[in-house]
Amino acid sequence: MKLYESGAYLINGNEIIAEDANAISEIKSKTGKDTTKNEASENTMAYSILKNHNTSGNMDKLQIRFDKLTSHDITYVGIIQTARASGLERFPIPYVLTNCHNSLCAVGGTINEDDHMFGLTCAKKYGGIYVPPHQAVIHQFAREMLAGCGKMILGSDSHTRYGALGTMAMGEGGPELVKQLLEKTYDINMPGVVGVYMTGAPMPGVGPQDIALAIIGEVFDKGYVKNKVMEFVGPGVDNLSVDYRIGVDVMTTETTCLSSIWKTDNKVKEFYDIHGRSEEYKELNPGEVAYYDGLIEIDLSKIKPMIAMPFHPSNTYTIEELNRNLMDILDDCEKRAKVSLDGQVEYTLKDKVRDGRLYVDQGIIAGCAGGGYENITDAADILRGASIGPDEFTLSVYPASTPIYMELVKNGSVADLMATGAIVKTAFCGPCFGAGDTPSNNGFSIRHSTRNFPNREGSKLQSGQISSVALMDARSIAATAANKGYLTAATDMDVNYTKPKYFFDKSIYENRVFDSKGKADPNQEIQFGPNIKDWPKMSPLPQNLFLKVVSEIHDPVTTTDELIPSGETSSYRSNPLGLAEFTLSRKDPEYVGRAKEIQKAQKALEAGECAGEAVPELKEIVHTVKKTYPDVNHDNFGVGSTIFAVKPGDGSAREQAASCQKVLGGWANIANDYATKRYRSNLINWGMVPFIIDEGELPFTVNDYIFIPDIKDAIANAASSVDAYVVKDGSLNKFTLKIGELTDDERDIILKGCLINYYKG
Repeated sequence: MKLYESGAYLINGNEIIAEDANAISEIKSKTGKDTTKNEASENTMAYSILKNHNTSGNMDKLQIRFDKLTSHDITYVGIIQTARASGLERFPIPYVLTNCHNSLCAVGGTINEDDHMFGLTCAKKYGGIYVPPHQAVIHQFAREMLAGCGKMILGSDSHTRYGALGTMAMGEGGPELVKQLLEKTYDINMPGVVGVYMTGAPMPGVGPQDIALAIIGEVFDKGYVKNKVMEFVGPGVDNLSVDYRIGVDVMTTETTCLSSIWKTDNKVKEFYDIHGRSEEYKELNPGEVAYYDGLIEIDLSKIKPMIAMPFHPSNTYTIEELNRNLMDILDDCEKRAKVSLDGQVEYTLKDKVRDGRLYVDQGIIAGCAGGGYENITDAADILRGASIGPDEFTLSVYPASTPIYMELVKNGSVADLMATGAIVKTAFCGPCFGAGDTPSNNGFSIRHSTRNFPNREGSKLQSGQISSVALMDARSIAATAANKGYLTAATDMDVNYTKPKYFFDKSIYENRVFDSKGKADPNQEIQFGPNIKDWPKMSPLPQNLFLKVVSEIHDPVTTTDELIPSGETSSYRSNPLGLAEFTLSRKDPEYVGRAKEIQKAQKALEAGECAGEAVPELKEIVHTVKKTYPDVNHDNFGVGSTIFAVKPGDGSAREQAASCQKVLGGWANIANDYATKRYRSNLINWGMVPFIIDEGELPFTVNDYIFIPDIKDAIANAASSVDAYVVKDGSLNKFTLKIGELTDDERDIILKGCLINYYKG
């Protein structure tokens, strides 16, 4: 794999010219045409699709309207509640509500099913589409029933990626979907576009997860594609089935890119034909000369079976390399664990080594990444006639949709898998975020799913429990299962891959999915449950701001799973205050108490009472500030909390990573950088200022107070930075907080306190 240090031009989709002083003249000699870098940059597929969806008239400052929206049952209640509070009357574009996260209704009693009934009645009232639990995971339904070449889809899940089907899709926090529901726009600067030029064909036994992990391992730490669009081109694409492309595409989220798009061909046309939606196909290719801001060149034939060791998808090795250097790599995992787990529990995988081989406790093939038809049929071919054995090792397979499951039943793949001792389950995302198949303490799981962050598999540090996940492809998971839990690459197996043809049965969805066909029914009553709560009132940004630092995180990257845990907490995602009790619970258990304590001051101000009476320590802080800023008083200041994290926001699109801080009185985050655009957007949409501080500069610590004078004016006047002061020991210690670029709407949202207030006016 090669990463180009600068940009590159692609001629006729198959010839690369690296950007240098002679590139333009070389292009002319080959094509006979004059071109410029700007003209060539407009010849990417990404540019064309963005242009067709941009309403601003300015391709540098995009205002995008999407064709369709999709959410699952962790996110759609909050989104619809926000939109209702902002004046929602009907869904203006198709909006699909799937139920693949809170599917286990035993978790939290009736809480989850209450959410589902809320979703169904809202689909009827506002004119949406409702997919019942166990029918399909969010992204598989979108592939089968929503995607279209040249279309754009916005989803409230970070793995909203349908580029392999010619659809530019983006995963964002819920407030961005609210904007679309209220017929507003998604506002971003024109993103860079990075070409992914593929040649060759994968060797037998190498699957899409192997290609994806190889890419992630190469680009993540470098930030090579961060907030950019990945555009897949080159002759190697032709050698991949559509299922294979989908498996690579969905994992592009783990590179921190903004979106993805692939060239399309007859294989993609056949996909749409099979699903009864032939009209959604059109051929997509870059123009004659296309310019890319970066280029990743991949020879697919050189990729070997991969494994991403705990605790990040970028912690990659070939399985061959892992087996060759087993103890050294396991030693490295222990060192990483000390950082990721803050030394809270002892962690080792060395006790998994048996007779020089790595033994794993569990295999999972599931969800939007692993649950595809071809992944499972290939796994069945590997396992046919084998046994997973009677020891600790278990294997669970979750087809990504009921139509896939049905076809696997018809062609015998399910029988082949079950005969080995594997369990085949319904469409469910639980294993990916800690709500299903949680391993035992010290358990080690290999999974064809999307992420392997700490505790994402469901273990609880606060209870002294730790288990961990490595990411692998379904084929090597099956090979490991055939060897009864001993780690094995699929390329080490002699397998006849049968590649049975896929037949899609649309009657399954016709019988169970509610589709309003875009017709709203205003008379439909929404069905609520006792755990479905409205958002609490949120105050506008004050003129002056006191912030108490209530948490400090120095990990290189902080994931959204650490900001608000997944798993059983999902049952409370329709209850803002209930869910907020879990904020940072696995990373900093003291956070909630500290945040709620200082929030008492803001609540006192809102009630017309004295902040210093509610939080006595604040009296001295305010007194110190008034020596320099005598005009500061209860009428013009606010009080809240902030956290510092080096690089927060990697991972999920879940807005609750920000909103939970907000409902506990958070006014800001302070960071050296933000891992993803979507997390920064979530902060802004919940009225929190996304401050930046230079790396290595940290003039405050936990429990310090920061005073920011005239923050309201700074935001209103588009200041790029503000003066701030650490108030300590009777003095003010000045430092600078950067704000970064904000759109006019984003500034207004922060000033008004949150997106709901913004729409209320």
